[in-house]
Amino acid sequence: MMSTTDALSPIQQIIAAHRRGAAAGLYSVCCSHPSVLRAAMRVALTYDTVLLVEATSNQVDQFGGYTGMTPARFRDYVHDLARAQGFPLERLVLGGDHLGPNAWQSLDAATAMDHAETLIAAYAAAGFHKIHLDCSMRCADDAPYLSDELIAERSARLCIVAEQAAALAGLPPPVYVIGTEVPIPGGEANLAQAGAVTAPEAARRTLDVHRKSFLDRNLHAAWRRVIALVVQPGVDFDHSRIQHYDAAQAAPLSAFVAGQPGIVFEAHSTDYQRESALHQMVRDHFAILKVGPAATFALREGLAALCGIEEELIPAGRTSRLMRVLDDTMLAQPRHWAKHYPGTSAEQRLLRRYGLSDRCRYYWGEAPVAAAVERLFANLDGVEIPLSLLSQHLPEQYLEVLQGQLPASANALLEHKIGRLLAQYARACNRNAAAGSGAPAGATAAIC
Repeated sequence: MMSTTDALSPIQQIIAAHRRGAAAGLYSVCCSHPSVLRAAMRVALTYDTVLLVEATSNQVDQFGGYTGMTPARFRDYVHDLARAQGFPLERLVLGGDHLGPNAWQSLDAATAMDHAETLIAAYAAAGFHKIHLDCSMRCADDAPYLSDELIAERSARLCIVAEQAAALAGLPPPVYVIGTEVPIPGGEANLAQAGAVTAPEAARRTLDVHRKSFLDRNLHAAWRRVIALVVQPGVDFDHSRIQHYDAAQAAPLSAFVAGQPGIVFEAHSTDYQRESALHQMVRDHFAILKVGPAATFALREGLAALCGIEEELIPAGRTSRLMRVLDDTMLAQPRHWAKHYPGTSAEQRLLRRYGLSDRCRYYWGEAPVAAAVERLFANLDGVEIPLSLLSQHLPEQYLEVLQGQLPASANALLEHKIGRLLAQYARACNRNAAAGSGAPAGATAAIC
C-alpha cells in the first residue's frame, strides 16, 4: 500500500524491509513514565533501532487526558527526555493509539466525532507520525453494533482531518494503522473473555471496506500509507494469567497478510509474552509489537525491590514507605482499578500490588506517590548499597554492578531492570543487527 515514489519515513522503511524478507519489525512503547522512556531510549541505542513511543486517546488529548498532557505537550516532554539522554530525535517516532471517539462514547455520535476530529488534528499537527484510526466504539445514539462500513466511513473522515493538519503544519504526511480487533486495553478481566485469533476472512473484509471508504473520498495517497492492520493474534493476559502465542493457530492469518502487499499486522497486548514468541510473531508478519503494562510492571517490581533495600539501610522513621503510600493513594482514588479488580478486600489488595494489568501505573504521577519515589531515591543515593543486598533484591542488576558495567544508583538500577524487559522486543525486531551497534561503551552489558 506504500508508494514507491514518495520518500519513505523510518517507519515505512522498516515495513518495506520486512516485506522484502528482512528480520525487521517495530516495537511500540505505550507509556509516558520517564523511567520507562529513558530505559527505552537506552535500549534503542544499544540495539540500533528506531524508538516508537505511542500515546493513547484517553492518555493524551486536546483536553489533557489522564496525564494532563495535550499532544503538543507530550511531544515536547518526550523530546526533552530524548535530548537529555542524547537520543537522536531523527530516530524517535511518535504514534497515537485508538484515535477516534473512544473518550466520548457517552455523547451522541455527532458530538463525539467532532471531538475526535479535534483530537486527530492536534495529534497530526504535533508531529505524531503513526496514527491508529479507531472508530470501532459505539456512541450514545448509535445502534448496538456498528457496521464495518460505518466504522470505515468514520475512519476515513478522520484521515482527511489528519492529512490536512499535517500539511498545514508543514509536516510529512502520517502513516496509518486501521482495524479494531484488539484485546481490552490493559488486559482482560478474565482470559475466558479473550478473543480468538482473527479469521482471515474478517481481516480481508476490514481491508476491503476501509480501502473502498478511503478511495471513495479520494484518499488514494493516504491509502498507500496504510502500513498495518490491527488483529488478534491469540495473545492476551488477565490479572494473573497469560495467553501465549501459538504460531500454528495464527498460521492462516499470517498466510493471508503475506499476500497483501505493503502491510503487516499490528499486535496489541504482547506484554508478558516469551521472547521466543516475540521473534515468532515478527517472523509471522505480526511485525508491530505493542508493549505497555509489562514495562510499568517491571518499573513497579524495581521500585518495590529498592524499597526492600531501603528498609534494611534506612531507619524506619526516615524511609519512603513508597509501597504503602502507593496503596493508600489507590484506595483513596479507586477510579482506575475498582471496576477491574474483583474479589474480597484481600484479593483486591494483591491485585493492586501484583496484578499483571498493573493498574497502579495510573498513580505514579500523583503527588504523594511522586514525593515518596523522590525520597526513596534520595535515601538510597545517600548511602552505599552493599553488594549482598543487591544480590538479594536485584540479582540481575547485581551481576552488572559486580562487573563494573552498571552504577549502583537507584535510578540506574531501576532503568536497567526496565531495559531488560524492553530489550526482548528490540532483539525480536532487529535480529540482524549486532547488539550494541551505535551504543555508547558499556551500554550493551548494562541493558542485556
